[in-house]
Amino acid sequence: MQISSQSKLLSCQKDLFSLPSDIHYLNCAYMSPLSKRVEAAGIAGVLRKSNPIDLQPIDFFTEADEVRRLFGTLVNAQAERIAFIPAASYGIATAAKNIHLTRGQNIVMLAEQFPSNVYSWRRFREQGVELKTVLAPTGNQRGEAWNARILEAIDSSTGIVALGHVHWTDGTLFDLEAISKRAREVGAALIIDATQSVGALPFDVATLQPDALIVAGYKTMMGPYSIGCAYYGSRFDKGHPLEENWITRKDSENFSALVDYKDDYSGGMTRYDVGERSNFTLMPMFKAAIEDVLERQPERIQLYCESLTQGLIEALIPLGYQVEAKNYRSRHLFGIRLPKHLDLETLKQRLAQRKIYASVRGTALRVSTNVYNDEADIAALQEVLSNL
Repeated sequence: MQISSQSKLLSCQKDLFSLPSDIHYLNCAYMSPLSKRVEAAGIAGVLRKSNPIDLQPIDFFTEADEVRRLFGTLVNAQAERIAFIPAASYGIATAAKNIHLTRGQNIVMLAEQFPSNVYSWRRFREQGVELKTVLAPTGNQRGEAWNARILEAIDSSTGIVALGHVHWTDGTLFDLEAISKRAREVGAALIIDATQSVGALPFDVATLQPDALIVAGYKTMMGPYSIGCAYYGSRFDKGHPLEENWITRKDSENFSALVDYKDDYSGGMTRYDVGERSNFTLMPMFKAAIEDVLERQPERIQLYCESLTQGLIEALIPLGYQVEAKNYRSRHLFGIRLPKHLDLETLKQRLAQRKIYASVRGTALRVSTNVYNDEADIAALQEVLSNL
């Protein structure tokens, strides 16, 4: 991953959030906090529903269209290719419904992939499709070898490659440009769950060319729970949605004529929108969150997180802790593996005593930072790990 050193470094923005001053929240990969701006948008949305006479039919469309445009700007995609989803599983299931494989083909996935990007693909076993799970190599700094294994697993029988942009347990970074090229060579659909990266890590649809990009909004997008976006490429132009709802149909803006049922969908990928996508609380919150991210810029967020954590990583390596090599880990999310003589349960207790919030996922202590973190948060974590 190349991050430009020319980008202006962000300063800490903890004052823009409502986190208690006595905690160290290093757990954005679990659930991001809301900025005060996003919080205010949600409160205004709730109050708006208190007096629904001010809600006009056009309001069901205008804000959603604006959020499509904003998300498209974030990932460099056309707004009409963006659909609204309530969860990553919904976006993945939509893709799975519209890809047809035959007996003898295979689906390439990662070991310990997040379940939402697994269960829909397991259904294909009923059709005689093989699931090829690419195991992570053993030992420290396994990212390079893991990427090589993924490329080797993709063959002429591969119909789908489904993985994350980074691994959700430890931030291992996957070379999507090389993986995308290989998938296109064999005609496989590339389905990316970037819930743990988009918003904090640059993603360019035009460069990486996924067939589907799935992003839940409550982690690195810094938005509310139960709303997100999905990009769907041309492979899905004439597909079937998971549900049939009124607002995705042609001329649905005309409320007086909704009983004049239409078989045609409205333009772009709106056919895949979740029902009640116009949620008048979540949608303005999501809009504010994306505006926040666009103002900060994912590249600058990466640089900020790197400036916070690089010293920590350098201090831990001589103590026997293991961290992925720099070229194969994201800056906002990474895993720390303990020396063999240390116990994860003991670590959890020490973290709780210091009010440090981070997650244990698999065999790693997962540290996930963002612009609300400061040097004191990292110093507290370093102290606990050093004292262990």
